[in-house]
Amino acid sequence: MATNLVATITALEAQAAANLFLSDHLPDRFLASSPKLDAAANVWRVPVLLAYPIIGPVGHTGEILVSVTSEEDRLIHTAGGDESCRSQALRRKS
Repeated sequence: MATNLVATITALEAQAAANLFLSDHLPDRFLASSPKLDAAANVWRVPVLLAYPIIGPVGHTGEILVSVTSEEDRLIHTAGGDESCRSQALRRKS
């Protein structure tokens, strides 16, 4: 019997937490985009984009997972590789 958790963290709170994580751990030009709820994993999947002031977002560099449970239980980590390496490849394209 599976237990379903009720999301206590909203999409907006998940996006804000992801942006705070990005600003604390990576240089500027990284942006948390619109989260998607992954109910099976009980996380918000927040895409991370590389963005420039005039151009705007130029590409997806990874994602951050934010727990759907309370603020105290929030787990944030990057998944899908090193954003800095991917951003360098995207910069060469643009």
